[in-house]
Amino acid sequence: MKVLIGANLIDGKGGPVVNDAAVLIDGERIVSAEPRAAATWPEGTEVIDVTGLTIMPGLIDCHDHLASKSYDMASRWGLTEPTSLGYLRTAKSLEETLLAGYTCVREAGGLDVGFKQAVEEGLIPGPRLVLTVGILSPTGGLADKPSPSGHCNPFHVDALIPVGVADGPDGVRAKVREMARVGADQIKFATTGGASSRPGHGTMDIEFGNDEVKALIEESTALGRATMCHAVGGPGLRMAIEAGAGSIEHGCYLADDPDLLKMMADQGTFFVPTFEVYEFHGTVSAPHMIARSLALMDVHRESLHKAMEAGVRVVAGTDAGGFVHGDNAREVEILVERGMTGMQAIQAATGLAAECAGLQKDIGTLESGKFADLLVLEGDPSKDISILRNRDKIKMVMKGGDAFVDKLPAATGSPQPVG
Repeated sequence: MKVLIGANLIDGKGGPVVNDAAVLIDGERIVSAEPRAAATWPEGTEVIDVTGLTIMPGLIDCHDHLASKSYDMASRWGLTEPTSLGYLRTAKSLEETLLAGYTCVREAGGLDVGFKQAVEEGLIPGPRLVLTVGILSPTGGLADKPSPSGHCNPFHVDALIPVGVADGPDGVRAKVREMARVGADQIKFATTGGASSRPGHGTMDIEFGNDEVKALIEESTALGRATMCHAVGGPGLRMAIEAGAGSIEHGCYLADDPDLLKMMADQGTFFVPTFEVYEFHGTVSAPHMIARSLALMDVHRESLHKAMEAGVRVVAGTDAGGFVHGDNAREVEILVERGMTGMQAIQAATGLAAECAGLQKDIGTLESGKFADLLVLEGDPSKDISILRNRDKIKMVMKGGDAFVDKLPAATGSPQPVG
């Protein structure tokens, strides 16, 4: 067993910081997390003195693309480098994400089940993975990636990442089953275009129809899979919420339809605004993508404010894999810049994020019985959220009781008696 003593504790539930805490760990699980004055541990327990530091749950990104490297067509088609080199780059991205303090990622498309198995078997270091494998859309939607000349990708080689194009209720049901077969933990689909969609298919344009969305969610539910929906604005956004999607990804124009926010709060629908990706799209993308991103900035911020007022559960997700890996905490920082308190933003990337990922029984908060996924930091991120982006401030990253980053002093033993 091991115990971390003396730090200030942020438990991921949104409550106040607990000063001078003790977190007792047995193997991969937490035994207790409480004020040190109330804690006991067996003789011979490894004692790690973290006095003056902060302990908090490992961070969770609820929308990332760990295999993405660029938004250009050649990269999306897998033409820019050998497939094996691409896989090794992805493994490096997994490692960088873990070292940045992210112990879990809800992967929003492009990663096959082999990477999850490799992490679980200890072959490569990386966060816990919740996979969608790929996104579902109709012909002409986000899953359909033709070249400007009109040709579809003839080089698709990974049988574990099926092409996500499906049309009609029966086709959609079959595609949901296929995604589940290849290892999808959740089912991702699109009801609108996006900032990165091709010219002529924008953020307010509809994709699936009502009958298709209903069939998709019904089939996903029957297979025990939660759903996450790419929906930016317009009729497609309303359709996804009314049909009962588990989470709304982006949701930039929610402020234009306030009744949808009440519906989301009543249904328990999560809101994953992904501000970080629009920060990139608004500066370094193709001209039509820059224009779309800049056009939604103000209403996107307003949507966050109204969602919080309505009681919608807002969680952190970057969607920034095509631009950067390992700087996921920029999203948490943006949430504060857009109006959240530091503690609200932390909860959006810990306790609430675990619920969105469907892993709340095991991770997201520091309490008895959960995996020992935690960070030890210099400083208080609830007061200065930028600490989460500073690798020098991250003194320990622990996942399942194993330290992947450890810059702490050597541990000692303690004669403290058994309670």
